[in-house]
Amino acid sequence: MSSFRTRVTLVLVLSMLFVMSLGNFLIYKFSLNAQFNQLRERLMVIASTASLIIDADSLLRIPLNRDGINSPQYKVIADKLNKIKQVNPSLKYIYTMTKTDKEGIWQFIVDPSPVSEEDIRRGATSYPGDKYDASRFPEMLKGFIGPAADKKVMVDEWGVTLSGYAPIRDKDDKPVAILGVDMSAEDVYRTQREVLARAISVLGIGVFTSIILGLLISSRITKRIGKLVEGTRRIAAEDFEYKIEVKGHDEISELASSFNRMAEILAESKKKLQDYFYRVVQSLVRILEAKDTYTRGHSERVAGYAQSIALSMGFSKEKSDLLKRAAELHDIGKLVTHENILNKKGKLTEEEWATIKKHPIIGEDVLRPVLMDEDVLAMVRSHHERYDGNGYPDGIKGDNINIFAQIISVADTYDAMTSPRPYRSALSKEEAIEELKRNCGTQFNTQIVKAFLKVLERG
Repeated sequence: MSSFRTRVTLVLVLSMLFVMSLGNFLIYKFSLNAQFNQLRERLMVIASTASLIIDADSLLRIPLNRDGINSPQYKVIADKLNKIKQVNPSLKYIYTMTKTDKEGIWQFIVDPSPVSEEDIRRGATSYPGDKYDASRFPEMLKGFIGPAADKKVMVDEWGVTLSGYAPIRDKDDKPVAILGVDMSAEDVYRTQREVLARAISVLGIGVFTSIILGLLISSRITKRIGKLVEGTRRIAAEDFEYKIEVKGHDEISELASSFNRMAEILAESKKKLQDYFYRVVQSLVRILEAKDTYTRGHSERVAGYAQSIALSMGFSKEKSDLLKRAAELHDIGKLVTHENILNKKGKLTEEEWATIKKHPIIGEDVLRPVLMDEDVLAMVRSHHERYDGNGYPDGIKGDNINIFAQIISVADTYDAMTSPRPYRSALSKEEAIEELKRNCGTQFNTQIVKAFLKVLERG
């Protein structure tokens, strides 16, 4: 019996070690790939957003020689690039390039730091007109077509970096240059080391727990191990909310608790990455509001109103917080809208109004590559839909509209009415409330308006 128990214990220990190692390896690979892809997506978002604030006509007027750094256009664009770099401290370089007559050979236009002592030692400079062999980097070549990012860490004269690119387009939507952003490879490696350290820690816990379990074998062990294996698979499949339920007060139940804690740690890591993404996008919202002085702080106020309405309607704090985040992003699509339209004092033309009405779809398109939450995307896309079906962009009506998008619509309209605009002064609180009441059942969901009025009554 003792010999049999020993053999079974050894088999159990080896099996558990294999399962946990496999699960840990899958989780490690997933986490590593996910974090690397998020870095690439973040670089593409930054490059795409930054390219929208660069005036292509001014860029093309910069002389492509070393005296070009003294031109007014160079200084204006360099200042914008430096501000973007300040908002994103992880960026090592930010620059613009355009093509030359020679295939694969590009030339710099604006680089806020065209030379440093280290660059001189390497013989690398980036003054206007300085040539660069772009043929070595396939993703950079794609930058003239649309947003792109290196699929691995790359090496050139400026060092080892991970880069993102986006086209700079003229008024005719023709790409005339690219904007590139570089992140130091050390930042990438640091992230990978953190993932590896976490994986090793989890593996160490798993090995230790497996040995303990093997020493205390019981008749129920096979069934319990099956639950642990299922938990490993679910966690490897990114189901971090899954909980392993193993009753008892022995080492096997402790192992289950370790798995659950591991899932919580991974869920927390994912949440931190999402929080970081939201902070990046919030900086983009501030760039948007900097274009329109009349709406400065608008997104934050709408987010506060929307969260209060949701809590008043009985939604959970988790759902209300998600709504607040989405509301902060609801106008992100206006990043591509020209300042002349946003700040126009007179009546918009049909063409200008059509441009404005595109911003919910553009906002969804901007966020979709880096944000998989369909609820948030629906809130951004549908916040201008009307309860009677006469809204945009899809003309959906009633309860077919995402309930949180309906909440944002009420909060957005109230803040717009009580804020000054180029074409009118702000309405008083009382006047805005009357407008909300008057449009109940047509533009707005009546229940949401009632909840908002209670919020306003409480101050």
